[in-house]
Amino acid sequence: MKKIILLIGLLPFFALAQDKSKTFSLAGKVKNLKYIPDWVFLQYRTNGEWKTDSFQTKGGKYSFAGEIAEPVLGRLRVKYRSGDDGNKIATVSGRDMVAVFLQPGKIKITSVDSFSNVKVKGSAAHSEFVKLKEQEKPFEERMKPLIAKYTEYGKAKDRENQSKVEDQIDAIDKEKSEKVYGEYVKRNPSSPLAMYALQQYAGWDIDADKIEPVFNSLSGANKNYPSAIEFKENLEIAKKTGIGKMAMDFTQNDTLGNPVTLSSFKGRYLLIDFWASWCGPCRTENPNVVKVFNKYKDKNFHIIGVSLDRPGQKEKWMKAIHDDKLDWTQVSDLKFWDNEVAKQYGIKAIPQNLLLDPEGKIIAKNIRGEELENKVGEAIEGKKGFVPNP
Repeated sequence: MKKIILLIGLLPFFALAQDKSKTFSLAGKVKNLKYIPDWVFLQYRTNGEWKTDSFQTKGGKYSFAGEIAEPVLGRLRVKYRSGDDGNKIATVSGRDMVAVFLQPGKIKITSVDSFSNVKVKGSAAHSEFVKLKEQEKPFEERMKPLIAKYTEYGKAKDRENQSKVEDQIDAIDKEKSEKVYGEYVKRNPSSPLAMYALQQYAGWDIDADKIEPVFNSLSGANKNYPSAIEFKENLEIAKKTGIGKMAMDFTQNDTLGNPVTLSSFKGRYLLIDFWASWCGPCRTENPNVVKVFNKYKDKNFHIIGVSLDRPGQKEKWMKAIHDDKLDWTQVSDLKFWDNEVAKQYGIKAIPQNLLLDPEGKIIAKNIRGEELENKVGEAIEGKKGFVPNP
């Protein structure tokens, strides 16, 4: 009995120690800024929720505190006092915002000359983050002229050239992912930034065969982080939705409220298209999807669109279907990112799609533009040299 009483008596101490291990404190100060800072805002994500805090500066100093279960990326933003003329001073991203990696413990930040020019002490995760950002710079420089071209072609509504430039941007981004984040996490599985690097490396379309061995190589501490547990769940979904896997069945209501089941399309080539009326890239891609549908709809091919439209916005969903001439099966539960089919398939970004053969096997994923037309044509018409995309 004495042992039990002693244990109960120690429980508050253990709880306090556990909470303390998750607590961070951030003390910041600014020097030689052109404008006088009034408020500083901090935003970060923990336990699946966004946290936002604010602090009114005193003598150029500010502070924050909170609880986090692992290193997390925080974003600081400053708001200045009005200028001498009484006009508000606009916040500029490159000058007045900065990303800082938070971790449990005491962190000190000093901004000199501009709010974003910071020196950070007490966060090993931030030190590693800075190194990664430096490695990214050559790739970002290569992208800048391409992004300018992409914007230029977009204004001119030159979708053909815009698509070509997009492919070039994607190629550089993929190279950056491999050489910066992939190499980092493989060499530093115990780093406080390893989980963040793995997330960047994996991207929103996880290649389970490539990523699972890297995840398994992480240190035990990193694999116990909340983000790692969530990532593991997404990895398991990715293993079920890879090339060669049978598509998981689902049922969702169409525009008239009638239930539609995926397996009812068995026997036809089928494109599952995840999109939404509010998604700009989706709407830009829709003409390509329409073109493919009209070309192959009489050749044992169909499309089922799964919309991630928001609750209470069925009218916008219906209008987009009409405006974009999406004359195929459309379903949605109007739950935005909580769409049940999207969660079942691990959809974290749109547009995304999966191409199924008549048996329901996934033979291609996330194909757009000319590649979409080619893949569907190769599958249906049986052209030689058809190889499902990796």
